[in-house]
Amino acid sequence: MGLLNNTAQEYYDGNDFGNYQFTSLKDIINQFMLIYVGEDKIIPKAKRTDVAFHAQRALAELSFDTLKSCKAQEITVPASLQMILPHDYVNYTKISTVDSAGIKHLLYPTSKTSNPSKHQIDSDGDFLFHNSSLIRSGELIKNGNFNGGYSGWGINIDEITPGTIGSFPLITSPATATFGDPDTGWFFGFNGNAIAAYNVPQYSGINQLNVPIKSGEEYKISYTLSGYTSGTWSLVIIDENGDYTDSGDVTSNGTHTKTMTAGAVASSYTPNQIFIRNKSTAAGNVTIDNISIVRVGDGESSNTWSNYKSQAPSENNNDDYEDDTYWPMNGERYGLDPQHAQANGSFYIDCVSGKIHFSSNIAGKTVILDYISDSLGTDGEMQVHKFAEEAMYKWISHAILSGKANIPEYQVNRFKKERFAAIRTAKLRLSNLKLEELTQILRGKSKQIKH
Repeated sequence: MGLLNNTAQEYYDGNDFGNYQFTSLKDIINQFMLIYVGEDKIIPKAKRTDVAFHAQRALAELSFDTLKSCKAQEITVPASLQMILPHDYVNYTKISTVDSAGIKHLLYPTSKTSNPSKHQIDSDGDFLFHNSSLIRSGELIKNGNFNGGYSGWGINIDEITPGTIGSFPLITSPATATFGDPDTGWFFGFNGNAIAAYNVPQYSGINQLNVPIKSGEEYKISYTLSGYTSGTWSLVIIDENGDYTDSGDVTSNGTHTKTMTAGAVASSYTPNQIFIRNKSTAAGNVTIDNISIVRVGDGESSNTWSNYKSQAPSENNNDDYEDDTYWPMNGERYGLDPQHAQANGSFYIDCVSGKIHFSSNIAGKTVILDYISDSLGTDGEMQVHKFAEEAMYKWISHAILSGKANIPEYQVNRFKKERFAAIRTAKLRLSNLKLEELTQILRGKSKQIKH
């Protein structure tokens, strides 16, 4: 019975082209159970779950160094000089830039730099840490996430019952305001988790209590303003001593971000809080959302990475062979390391952050990452090239027998040798060597090739 179950027209009208060269892992398992397992066979009994496990392990291992890798991802490198590793990434085969003609130029890995963890230190060189779980690198504090009651000069978002802020209506008049002072005409309302401020007087606003802020530490703050019509708004952080740092004046919509050092100005505020206030004598009207404060530290770029990406790559050879550094030496260039004698650029992979970091001359260029996976990411990937089908059977056979008790050692060794031979044959077949292509290349050599 033939293996094709569709007509030529159905194939060309579809979109699954070239699929005949592959066999699904499900078919591999079914055929193994049918042919290799049973009475009067080398493997008299085997559980299907065991066979499926070893089949997946075989596919993963063969994917690393035997099967062809067809996975690639292309990006235009942003100003950050970083590329996130693909979700099914295991290792790269090559990383290259693409020129205007579509030709790849290989990038070379550098082992002389990295992006180590960065911790803040004080003037004595001691590390700055705090034990609170409230503020951590990368953690977001959003308004309305904490508990409490009313704050006299504004509203304290530490004093709203969790989960109820979304049920507050958007207040549109002082008479119906839940928070504020109807007599003077300023009040707050809520639109989801956003806080809408109306006619807020000078130095009034919203605050968040019980935020552990350590003097001398750096914090990255961010908040979003929308519906702005008036006022001068700023976010203030207050450390454990009651000293404060002001983010600066903002008079426009948008997400506003700034990095500040806590405790810049001596004061006697209530310690450990942040607040957003209107500093203008004019009444303020704005909607405030997505308040966040992030401790600068482990999640920030190290000085090593910052220096690497800000400099011209050390691998680049900038001599034009006609300047005053080349000709006086009569063409002699001592100490040149061939591995660095290239101008394409370099990269290194930060395994902790899961990103590729590029040298400064790669910014704005198109980069292609060719990589390998374990072929187990999705059901559609779990297929085996027919050149490696026999290697799969031998791998599974050896794995099943070597895991069983009372199997003679000579049988295990026999299948071990057969597995090795089958994998070697698969590698040769998948290397895709063609006589005509080889001879075409060798025609440029000094020796004449006849064929």
